[in-house]
Amino acid sequence: MSNQAEPVGVRLGAAVQGYQGAVDDFDRELARLMGVNETDLRCLEILLGVEQIAPKQLAERLGLTTGSVTTMLDRLEKLEYLTRSPNPADGRSSLIRITQAAALRAYGLIGPFLDDATRRILERFEPEQLETVIAFLTVNREIQEEHTARLRAQPAPRPPRSGGRQSPGPRTGTGGTT
Repeated sequence: MSNQAEPVGVRLGAAVQGYQGAVDDFDRELARLMGVNETDLRCLEILLGVEQIAPKQLAERLGLTTGSVTTMLDRLEKLEYLTRSPNPADGRSSLIRITQAAALRAYGLIGPFLDDATRRILERFEPEQLETVIAFLTVNREIQEEHTARLRAQPAPRPPRSGGRQSPGPRTGTGGTT
């Protein structure tokens, strides 16, 4: 059956699944090069997008307990990837910020991807097409967040792990790492 004969929903599902796999692989390699696990990397991504954040807010965004977040923040602080300072609005809390060195390291690794993707996508697609893509991604993200919340509300069959998966490096198909 040719690609055009397959229902658009099937092709779209396969395209989204392939894209998500590529994002996961890129993030895994980025985590490996940053020397962190994938949950720590997600934390750093959040910190890159905000000026500062309280640990409780970070825990909510990551779907982790505050205890797990504290352990993660300790790891990232040892790596000099973040700083903690007292929260002026709540003396019992702190505010987390990514360090300039960590931000420069992360952008040094992802910058070539961002530059290449921007150039190639803007060369290929018209602004109206990109508006459709933006609308699609926005709706898809909203659906993903709703279903993530649904899954988070379900009890796990065993106690959750803290700190996330350790980044294994490239997938080799044999279970080994390189």
